[in-house]
Amino acid sequence: MILAVRPPAAFPPLRAARFFMLRRLDSLSPEIPRPFSLYRQVGDELQFLIKVMGRGTRALAATQPGESLRLIGPLGNGWPTLTPGSVPWVMLGGGIGSAPFFELIRQARAGMDGGAPVPADQLTFLYGGAHAGFLYDIEAFEALGVRVVACTDDGSRGFRGNVLQALEAEWDAGRLPREVRLLACGPERMLEATGKLAAARGLECWLSLESLMGCGVGICNGCPVATRPDGPLGAWTNAKCCVEGPVFEGRAIDLEAPV
Repeated sequence: MILAVRPPAAFPPLRAARFFMLRRLDSLSPEIPRPFSLYRQVGDELQFLIKVMGRGTRALAATQPGESLRLIGPLGNGWPTLTPGSVPWVMLGGGIGSAPFFELIRQARAGMDGGAPVPADQLTFLYGGAHAGFLYDIEAFEALGVRVVACTDDGSRGFRGNVLQALEAEWDAGRLPREVRLLACGPERMLEATGKLAAARGLECWLSLESLMGCGVGICNGCPVATRPDGPLGAWTNAKCCVEGPVFEGRAIDLEAPV
């Protein structure tokens, strides 16, 4: 579902992959808000792509027009600025991990941070899910004018397999050059595999983590991620996903290390 929220005052353009903590004001929601990436920003309206799973998301899904929500944000760090060039950008989205990519593609096509627009042929979105029903709002992504490759585990739509297998197929078919810049958001195992692939091939890579959070502002220390000693965050053993992330350079973090 798409939840549209109109704050009391309009926000300036927000960097894609930043997030907000959301909850209802009544007892239907848990006391602790839930984090959601910004999906779309349309005028003074903020939109969130929500997969209804547990108590918190069920409560948000039951919200009626005109009701108030608690909205904390914008929080965290978003994607890097996408720039045009000889090395294309490849986005890997797994299921609801597609949420931070819509605004990123739109901003890139318009020229993020006042820079030059990124041509459509330099942007590829590999969108994966267990079956076609998990490719949420895929038609909206296709309408953005960039190449969208649907990937499903059961072959019910597009490429049969996951996004990394689809990426290998794109390379083998010559539809993508061997050097690309990767951005990924989805299940942790997918992000681990993306980071390993990028390291093995020497590719630039950014990962947006889908982490459980308590406060969203770095107080509770409930969302640590292990850092790599030789990476840009190596001065600290752990980084806070809500403050230093949710987007990290792949070389900065170790998703397999205990925290």
